Amino acid sequence: MSLTKIAAWACGWLLLLPCAAQADSSPYSAYGDHRLAALIAEAVDRNPGIREALLDSEAAYHRIPQATALPDPTLSFTWHAEPPETRVGPQRAGVSVSQRIPWFGKRADRGAVARKLAEAHDETAALRRAEVVRQVKFAYYDLAYLDSAVRITQREEDVLRLYESLAQSRYAQGVGLQQAVVRLQAEITRVLSRLDKFLQQRAEIEAVLNGLRDRPEHEPVAEARLESLPTVDIDEQRLHQLGRAQRPEVRAARLRIASEEDNVRLARREYWPDLTLAAAWGAIGQRRDEAGRLAPPRDNGKDTASFTVGITVPLRQSQYRAAEREAAARLQAAKAAYRRTVNEVDTQVRAAGVRLAMIGERIALFERALLPQAEQALHSTESAYSAGRIGVLDLLDSEEALLDARLELARLKSDYMQALADMERAIGSAFPEEWS
Repeated sequence: MSLTKIAAWACGWLLLLPCAAQADSSPYSAYGDHRLAALIAEAVDRNPGIREALLDSEAAYHRIPQATALPDPTLSFTWHAEPPETRVGPQRAGVSVSQRIPWFGKRADRGAVARKLAEAHDETAALRRAEVVRQVKFAYYDLAYLDSAVRITQREEDVLRLYESLAQSRYAQGVGLQQAVVRLQAEITRVLSRLDKFLQQRAEIEAVLNGLRDRPEHEPVAEARLESLPTVDIDEQRLHQLGRAQRPEVRAARLRIASEEDNVRLARREYWPDLTLAAAWGAIGQRRDEAGRLAPPRDNGKDTASFTVGITVPLRQSQYRAAEREAAARLQAAKAAYRRTVNEVDTQVRAAGVRLAMIGERIALFERALLPQAEQALHSTESAYSAGRIGVLDLLDSEEALLDARLELARLKSDYMQALADMERAIGSAFPEEWS
């Protein structure tokens, strides 16, 4: 493994620090939320799926020296049951070693293919990290909504109990109806039921977060809060460029094209023969026939040595042509896959941008108009109820309208941050942010 790839692999274990391939952009942002940052860091460090992808990537790099290695040499031993006679004596045994050497460039091409595949595994690991980060953010923002909903609902319970005390007091004074007290008690029961539902959903989200961090599913997770929301500039052209440059799927698709180009070049080299180099040694005994004993030849019993150079004969041209056509088809398929991936990135960037803009507009509408109007309406209704001009049903209608507005705004804020997480996933990097 090269030093560059060792650094890239190690970078994956350092909680998403910018690697060489991502030096120009961080892969995610926590937007100043230290609780979220800690959860993401723990998930990236402990998630079994990420570790699996990193180990697969490490294993892929070990294939490179295998792809570039020479074939094992062949060692042969020969023993002659009936030694053939030579001029200098009988040949009793022989030892030879041969080495096949692929044609020039074949090993380099195989190594290039293996390296591109290993780099593609790097992108698979980056993809897995990005998906886990997105899942952590989605769960965290769901948790933030539920914690906000719990606080809002508990405050609603307190207000309703205050109304109940007021209604009981009015009933005791003979200026109110018992029906108002019963109606308020029923509303309190409904609010408590909603609170239980929120708490149950929170336990489910905790289990999801714990699973992403490889923690016991029942382990409690601290309260999540959304402070201020980042304002973003939806520059679609820039975001599309970021997605095409940083998205792990796009980089993996480009590596697949490069790998298939190397495969095409390798298929064309297969037409060329491979070389075989061999060396042999023969054990020669001394002559023992009558002529040899009477007049021993020069070098009597001297062992022999020989060297051989051979080539394979590529006769099956149809096989090589089929392999070349296969490689060419795979290259075209890789290019088509790249176009498909780019189109998917563009679609996801567009969808996330539209969703961000729409949710941002709805948040602004709630904060500037709907929520203040609901609060003002409730204040007016409370005054009218205290004066005895309206009944408890009108009061509950106004209170419920305010509760719904507060819950909807909390949900929109979480949806906004989830849409931002979707955008980060779509572009493969942190969203260029400007804080409000």
